[in-house]
Amino acid sequence: MSKAKALSVIIPGRNEQFMFHTVDDVLAHTSEDTEVIAVCDEYWPEPPLVQHPRLQVLHFGKSVGQRAATNYGASVSRAKYIMKMDAHCSTDEGFDVKLLEDMERDITMIPAMHRLHVFDWHCNGCGERVYQGTKPAKCGECGETDFTIVMVWQPRFQYDPTTTWRFDKELHFQYWRQARKLDWYKEQEPSGLVETMSCIGCCFLMDRERFWELGGMDEGHGSWGQYGTELACKSWLSGGRMVTSLKTWVAHLFRTGNFGQNGQSSWPYPISQRDIDKARKHSRELWLTDKWPGAKRPLSWLIDHFAPIPDWHS
Repeated sequence: MSKAKALSVIIPGRNEQFMFHTVDDVLAHTSEDTEVIAVCDEYWPEPPLVQHPRLQVLHFGKSVGQRAATNYGASVSRAKYIMKMDAHCSTDEGFDVKLLEDMERDITMIPAMHRLHVFDWHCNGCGERVYQGTKPAKCGECGETDFTIVMVWQPRFQYDPTTTWRFDKELHFQYWRQARKLDWYKEQEPSGLVETMSCIGCCFLMDRERFWELGGMDEGHGSWGQYGTELACKSWLSGGRMVTSLKTWVAHLFRTGNFGQNGQSSWPYPISQRDIDKARKHSRELWLTDKWPGAKRPLSWLIDHFAPIPDWHS
């Protein structure tokens, strides 16, 4: 029997165009103590994933959703730590080692986050390139309508990474870049670890046993709505912390328009407004009324801990 790994990177995906690139990227930038568990939810990646001694591939014939896929990946892992990562991310060299050096059992750790430039649309008429997004109807330079996707796969380092997030009074996810100006952030910054009220949910690191003690990902929310808010509330209200590491990064693809070879594909994990509303209702009932059974702190503690917070404090 092979030795258990220190870290399992769980990558759930459904209709993910860039699963191959994400898995390949993680394997290239991690140590021998890290494995990848790719969970293919009602699809097989194209291009297909290549066999690798540190790669496990799980497959569902019928979609179970991102939360359930993450939970299943975590149930297969035997590593001390697990990381969930979206199937459209690139990573820093040695990011696993840099994160694990600062890990403690009660911490949920988030890497600093860059935007990922995945591809350009290449005009087959004049060679003009257009930044990723919906396939152009025609080239602005020559009028050509024939385009090819050209892979770039580079973080947008010209912009500062995002390191802090929050949620508003309705528990909706919000960016919180202004937190960098606050005293508590400035005091923590030299250590390379800064607390964050919430996260975006695309990538997080946690002790595997603690993940299950906190209930895993609550499938009562649905597939993926309120993902970051759930992680944050469980991390903080259980008596733990959520911190961002400034020592390393993950770059995440933010979709603009429709993606795909033909410009027609939509979100890999589709979600309707009805599903969004259901997730938000479930989230509010759980956290605003302090009904989560694993809580050692009320939500008011978390709000006071990060005061002043826009929306919460005048």
